[in-house]
Amino acid sequence: MNERTPCNAKPNEHKPIHVIGGGLAGSEAAWQIARAGVPVILHEMRPKRMTEAHQGERLAELVCSNSFRSDDVMGSAVGLLHEEMRRCGSLIMAAADANKVPAGGALAMDRDGFSDHVGAILEAEPLVELARGEVAGLPAADWDSVIVATGPLTSPALATAIADLTGAEHLAFFDAIAPIIYADSVDMERAWFQSRYDKPGPGGTGKDYLNCPLDKAQYEAFIAALLEGEFTEFHEWERNTPYFEGCLPIEVMAERGPETLRYGPMKPVGLTNAHKPDEKAHAVVQLRQDNAQGTLYNLVGFQTKLKHGAQAEILRTIPGLENARFARMGGIHRNTFLNSPALLDGTCRLRAQPRLRFAGQMTGVEGYVESAAMGLLTGRFAAAERLGRAPDPPPPTTSMGTLLGHITGTVRHRGGDNLDFQPMNANFGLFPLLVPPVKKKLRKAAYADRALADLDAWLV
Repeated sequence: MNERTPCNAKPNEHKPIHVIGGGLAGSEAAWQIARAGVPVILHEMRPKRMTEAHQGERLAELVCSNSFRSDDVMGSAVGLLHEEMRRCGSLIMAAADANKVPAGGALAMDRDGFSDHVGAILEAEPLVELARGEVAGLPAADWDSVIVATGPLTSPALATAIADLTGAEHLAFFDAIAPIIYADSVDMERAWFQSRYDKPGPGGTGKDYLNCPLDKAQYEAFIAALLEGEFTEFHEWERNTPYFEGCLPIEVMAERGPETLRYGPMKPVGLTNAHKPDEKAHAVVQLRQDNAQGTLYNLVGFQTKLKHGAQAEILRTIPGLENARFARMGGIHRNTFLNSPALLDGTCRLRAQPRLRFAGQMTGVEGYVESAAMGLLTGRFAAAERLGRAPDPPPPTTSMGTLLGHITGTVRHRGGDNLDFQPMNANFGLFPLLVPPVKKKLRKAAYADRALADLDAWLV
C-alpha cells in the first residue's frame, strides 16, 4: 500500500472532512483524504439502519456482482481505469488485486476477503474515524467539507433533503442482482471448466468459469419459462422507472426477442464442451467463482426480478443445475442518481451548496470501479482544498477524466437542462479523438498509451 503524501501541516491542525457512506466510493474517498494527511470521518449507517440490498455491515460490500469486469489495460476502458486508479494509490484496487479469484480476463474478487481488506486498512489508519449511524437530512452546518457517497440506496431522509436543496427531481433506474449457487451442487458430468477462448486473465488458468450447455430445444424451453415466470410486482411509484441497459434482468432481455440472451450472457462462442467436443452448444450459461475457497459461483449476467420460487424452478432446468442449491437468490432494487451536469461543478461540488460534494453511483457513473474512481477524485479534490490548494482534475484524455467530464457536463450535455443524462460505464466512446487519427485495430491501445502518459505527468 502506498504511503501517505507528506504535507507541511500536522494532521491535527486540519479540520476533518466528512464522508457519508462506507461503500466503494466513500471508502476510497476516505483513503485518499487520509493519504494526503488530512483527518476524515467516515459515516456508515449500517448496521444501525440497513438497506434493501446489503447483507451486512462491512465497508465496501459488493452487493451485486463480484467482478470489476475486464482487466485488459490496452483493450478495455474499464481495464485502463483499473490501472489509472492503481497508479493513484487506490485502496479499492489494492484490495481487489489482493483478493482476486479466477475469472478469465475479468478481475473478480472473494467478496468477504475484499471487504475485510478495505475495512482493516481504514480502521488501522489513524487519520480515519469510522462513525456508525445514519446522517438523517442535510449534514450539520459546521461540516464545511462533506462528500456524499451514499450510493443508489441513500436513506430516505437524506435523499429528500438533497432533492429539496437542489430543486431538481432525482432520476432513477432499477438494478438487479444475480443468483449465487454452491459449487458442489453443479453436475460436473454436464458442466465443464473453461474461460471463453481459454483466456487466463488475472490469477486465472484459462479454465476459470463453469459452463452449462443448452441445445436448441432446451434454450427455447428456458426462454418460454422466463417469459411465463412469476416476477416481483413493483410499487406504483416505481412502475415508470427505466432499467439501466447495461444490467437488464434476463426476463427483460427475453422479452426483447428469443435470440437476445443467446447474443448476450448466454452466447456460446469461444467455448467447447469438454464432454462432447464435437457438438456445438446452442447457448451456454457461465458461472464465475464468487469466493476464494471456490465454494460459491454466481450466474454471470443472470440478474433477475423473478420471484424466488420461480427462479429456483426455472434455473434448475439448465443442464448441470438440476440440483443447484442457492446461497443467494437474485433480486432487484431501485437505484437513484442525480442529474449531475445540471447540479455539480467541475470538481463534483453541488452548485447550490458548495460545501457538499457527491461521489459514486448517485452521480451518474455505472459500475463498481467507476463509482470508486469518483470517490478517489472527490477525495483528492476535498483534501487539496483543505490544504489550501486548488483541486486539480485529471487530464480529459484519461478514463477517470472522461467519466468526470460525463457527469459534470464538461464533455457532453453542455447547456440546457441536460434532460438526456443517463448513467455511463467507462468506455472509449467518451475519449477525445486521437490526433492524428489511428487505424481502428490500433485505436484502443493508442487511447490507453496516451491516457497513461498524461496521467503520469499529472501525478508528478
